[in-house]
Amino acid sequence: MYSTQMYDLGNQASPIRKLFNYGQEQAAKLGPDKVFDFTIGNPSIPLPADMTQALGEILQETEPVALHSYSVSAGHPATRTAIAEDLNARYGTNYTKDQLYLTCGAAAGLCSTFLALTTGADSEFIGMAPFFPEYRNFVETKGGKFRVVEASADFRLNLEGLAEAINEHTQAIIINSPNNPSGKVYTREELTALAQLLEDRSQAYGKPIYLITDEPYRELVYGGLEVPFIPNIYRNTLVCYSYSKVYSMPGERIGYVLVPPEIDDSQEVYKAVAGAARTQGYVCAPVLFQKFVERFPGRQMDFSPYDTNRQLLYDGLKAIGYNCVHPDGAFYMFVQAPQGDGKAFSDLAMTQNVLVVPGVGFGCPDYVRVSYCVPTDRIERALPLFRELYQASLQ
Repeated sequence: MYSTQMYDLGNQASPIRKLFNYGQEQAAKLGPDKVFDFTIGNPSIPLPADMTQALGEILQETEPVALHSYSVSAGHPATRTAIAEDLNARYGTNYTKDQLYLTCGAAAGLCSTFLALTTGADSEFIGMAPFFPEYRNFVETKGGKFRVVEASADFRLNLEGLAEAINEHTQAIIINSPNNPSGKVYTREELTALAQLLEDRSQAYGKPIYLITDEPYRELVYGGLEVPFIPNIYRNTLVCYSYSKVYSMPGERIGYVLVPPEIDDSQEVYKAVAGAARTQGYVCAPVLFQKFVERFPGRQMDFSPYDTNRQLLYDGLKAIGYNCVHPDGAFYMFVQAPQGDGKAFSDLAMTQNVLVVPGVGFGCPDYVRVSYCVPTDRIERALPLFRELYQASLQ
């Protein structure tokens, strides 16, 4: 016998991965230049030369047995200290290594955090559309319930909908800013209003309602836009962070969970996160990349190529007639399907080997997600096809 729930998940890839896998097959068959893959968030900006060199230095300078040995479960103390000091310098906080648990990327951090806060079958976690589709799986496979608040008309925080959804079973709210898939960055004013709502409801229910922030794109913003550090706005915030996207190394899976000392029951919550990581086998993040992060805990990257792609794609699609959400950060554009059916448009686009992700999994079935962390010429060559698809979809 086996788990039918796990079988169903294993037997059916996520829509994003399914399209990505199809694109890989088509590229092998027809040639990469014949496939216009805008599915997955695979960064196209290479790791800078000095950071690549640092990896070689770590390999050469570190005694091999030590380099490839286990660290303590939460991660090397020196690495966690370096991260804490970087956060303190940037955000005026006073963190230590003891508030950080290193993980294999943000996904492992989210899974551990959801499990740590799930106290029974009635534990609810609220996500606001559009949201990363795997949140639902992460929550429900840990025994919790995933509740969705519909997207607002402008893809800002739907505080009215959230106020209606919060109840005595709410354990935490999940937000992602910069947002995947909309690219929206939530403003300080929005987050302050959210914090007040959560403070009021926490008092009303006599328990903390935590805020879980999923932050793999924190530094990936355009035009000098501020991305507020949310623990400085709402004290009961847990941060799940990843270096994978901002350092162009998504395959290396390195990040952390931050459990600030200001949150209610902070030491107990930290230990619960550690226990949840232990039960899932998420202990001892890759040591090579722990040491790498220790050297570059707050390195700022040049994202101007993505900004070029953002403007090219947005202006090009708008000129054709598409309704697009203008992204503030990350590297995704959320585009409304011309006839309001994202799945039908995605299927139509596949016939031209233009691969875009239906928005239904993100909680917005009228939209598709277009990932623009691709070579610029792919966008240039694809725009005429997007024009043909727009016209074809209206017939």
